Amino acid sequence: MSSTAAPSVSAKKLRNAVIRLAGNSQDGIQSIGGILARLAGRTAQEVMTYMTIPSTISGGPSIFQVHLGSGEVLTAGDEADVLVAFYQHSYNDHLNSVRQGGICIYDSGEVTELKHERGITHVGVPFTAATIEATGGSARDRGKNILVLGLLCAAFNLDKEKLTTILARQFGKKDESVLRNAMLAFDAGYAFQVGDLEKFAFEPGEAGVGCHRISSDGNTMLTLGLLAAGVRYGAAYPITPWSSIMEMMRAELPKYGGIFVQAEDELAAITMAIGAAFAGHLSMTGSSGPGLSLKMEALGYACMAELPLIVVNVQRGGPSTGLPTSMEQSDLLQAIYGSHGDAPRIVLAPSDVEDCFYTGLEACKLAREYSCPVIILSDQAISSRIEAFDEPDLEKHWVEPVLDIAPREEDFRPYPLDKITRHAPPGSKMLSGKYPIVTGLEHDEWGHPSGSPKMHTAMTAKRRNKLVALSQKLPNPPIHGDQEGDVLLVGWGSTGGPLKEGVDRLRSEGHKAGCMIIRHIHPLPAGLNNAFLRYKKVVVVEINDYGMYGFGQLAMLLRAAYANPAIRSVCKTDGLAYRIREIITGVEKVMSED
Repeated sequence: MSSTAAPSVSAKKLRNAVIRLAGNSQDGIQSIGGILARLAGRTAQEVMTYMTIPSTISGGPSIFQVHLGSGEVLTAGDEADVLVAFYQHSYNDHLNSVRQGGICIYDSGEVTELKHERGITHVGVPFTAATIEATGGSARDRGKNILVLGLLCAAFNLDKEKLTTILARQFGKKDESVLRNAMLAFDAGYAFQVGDLEKFAFEPGEAGVGCHRISSDGNTMLTLGLLAAGVRYGAAYPITPWSSIMEMMRAELPKYGGIFVQAEDELAAITMAIGAAFAGHLSMTGSSGPGLSLKMEALGYACMAELPLIVVNVQRGGPSTGLPTSMEQSDLLQAIYGSHGDAPRIVLAPSDVEDCFYTGLEACKLAREYSCPVIILSDQAISSRIEAFDEPDLEKHWVEPVLDIAPREEDFRPYPLDKITRHAPPGSKMLSGKYPIVTGLEHDEWGHPSGSPKMHTAMTAKRRNKLVALSQKLPNPPIHGDQEGDVLLVGWGSTGGPLKEGVDRLRSEGHKAGCMIIRHIHPLPAGLNNAFLRYKKVVVVEINDYGMYGFGQLAMLLRAAYANPAIRSVCKTDGLAYRIREIITGVEKVMSED
């Protein structure tokens, strides 16, 4: 990141830096972490963030980690180069996360320093006292997060002008005194003398040359993708970490002639969305794992009636209420098989924040084309982390939905056995005079209820075979690294970045390794096993349990599909994103086994 003033000659050049902010959830560390990430989107930098927040209403310890880089950034970072500790517990709990020779900046009014800890440079700054002094005591210790932002801006030669512009936009809509105090705190932090602390400056960024860069989180980009793809109706019930999608939909849909309803419960929400789909509109609902469980009966109706419907599941730790603010990938089997009976649906999993937008587009396209529910499996890590990328071309991807109530020909049947279902919304004239029915009962080609064993067999095959046909059209995911060799790492969702970096590390150690991130979870691309057969071991890395049979959920599906004994599992269930060293350790253990 460039500075408005040229960095000093003595400033140490950096390509990457990991900054961990540790305090309490009330301290605004997410706010300043987000500002640093947005700054990357306004320059040629790459960024990835990671945060933990307490699940209790009263708040508690929290962190926000920002990985800034001049080159590609694939993870939020295993170790921190800089720890900013607001309290003693922040210092005690996170000092071991700082790399050897790193830096710890702490509130000298709150923290007692441990001397000579692994060569870490300690810098004590009175966050609270300096903030009160800068603002004249008008805001007490409020604003100490902005003072820290000023400190970091000076230490890393960040673009001060762009940062203050972001601050002005963020606080400008509030009372004038709020913006004034924020600017006073920022300037005080920027000018604070920190002694012999070495100055740093990032090398020029390499990303997005000639493109308009933005930075955003996964929930926002997924919402924008669904809006661009033509979703205009929806209903849901709030639950962490899905709720921000619901709130954004409620705010945005009326601008496009649509509506989003906060229902009284999960079952009401999905049935409202199904009603909009029955009326001829592409609609959506969403939740997290507990809410998806409650939606399952009605989701089965949508599968039987073959209605296009988008269902978003932002996964969190389970079962039951589980870990509301932690990540997990344990809803995969529920997403594919959750309803009673054979109820085929499409399941997609975005691999990063940018991909959330394009997954939203693709989900809507597939729901329309195959006339069935599409589940988008995001997770807590992707939903909240911030990344920088090229702004999508909205004009290219925008879909303006049109309600098709044109008269249907005399031979119209909504459920023809030899074709994919195409519904006629209520109000469409049937030239044959024979009007179709949409029902959760098994039915004939016109939708009329049927108990015929032969018809049920044929309709079950019809609903299945359209997904089989889709699988034949899906391309194999690209392989990062060696195209054949010792080991192929396979992942899905937010494990994508760590897996790529893990493969780079394995290759540097002499292994022939590659990795594949599967976006199309159900159906799987038909040619996957051809890629698997080029490697001695296929290690599926996911954040769920090994279960009764020693395999994670995706690994179990792949072994069932291909009967390939080379497919093995590396799993964990600690609610945290994978660190690179965890992946390397797990994969090397599998590679050493017969």
